[in-house]
Amino acid sequence: MERPAWAPRSIDISVPSVSRIYDYYLGGSHNFEVDREAARKAMDFMPGLPKTMQANRAFLRRAVRFAAREGITQFLDIGSGIPTYGNVHEIAQSAAPGAHVVYVDNDPVAVAHSQAVLAGNDTAGVAAADLRTPEDLLASPEVRRLIDLNRPVALLLVAILHFVEDADDPYSAVAELREALAPGSMLILTHASYEGIPVSAERAEGAVDVYRDIRNPLIMRSRDEIARFFEGYDMVEPGLVPLPLWRPESAPEDEDPFAFAGYAGVGRTA
Repeated sequence: MERPAWAPRSIDISVPSVSRIYDYYLGGSHNFEVDREAARKAMDFMPGLPKTMQANRAFLRRAVRFAAREGITQFLDIGSGIPTYGNVHEIAQSAAPGAHVVYVDNDPVAVAHSQAVLAGNDTAGVAAADLRTPEDLLASPEVRRLIDLNRPVALLLVAILHFVEDADDPYSAVAELREALAPGSMLILTHASYEGIPVSAERAEGAVDVYRDIRNPLIMRSRDEIARFFEGYDMVEPGLVPLPLWRPESAPEDEDPFAFAGYAGVGRTA
């Protein structure tokens, strides 16, 4: 397999990547046949997965604009993935010129692409770090350069926590990040769940098995389990709801049923 110029030498391009699979679902071009094969296997069980990912991105755009309208000018996007149309810095800096944005990911491909996209943008950066080690993440040079933890921050955990196993204690990681943020900060979160998927749980489990096979287990949590991530936050209306129902800009009833296969919410600290 020929290695394209955009793929860092340090990565094994024969192994599927969650970031590149997500890129494929969204119609991107930074993926390999091994990623597309894994995505198609998952879609054999849940053919509407691209619709779920599109609904996830649409929520992200609405939530970032909301945070900017509420006066937040700092955005920390953890598990940001490969840049695609409607990036956080584009939305945030359009709504709040001069807003600071830091993308964080532990995938070398996502980091390399983010660096290329952000070349020349002095108010946006990228950090190679991991959600599971919040202290190291917050101490990274780009976070320290661009994010003032003494002022409110929008913390984005969008489609990332369902890749963190319970053994890695994601609740503690999220709580540690919350404790580091100034009052008035926001948590913007989405998470996969069996609840709302328009196929049986048994069939959906087939798609989950695909991620397990590529050693990136997909942890499907209940609404109550997802709500626990918002401890210490006051929920913003309409609360924790299926993706298309969070402050929709178009009629939710027109959405594909698979768009409802996940929860979204925004919380704010007092």
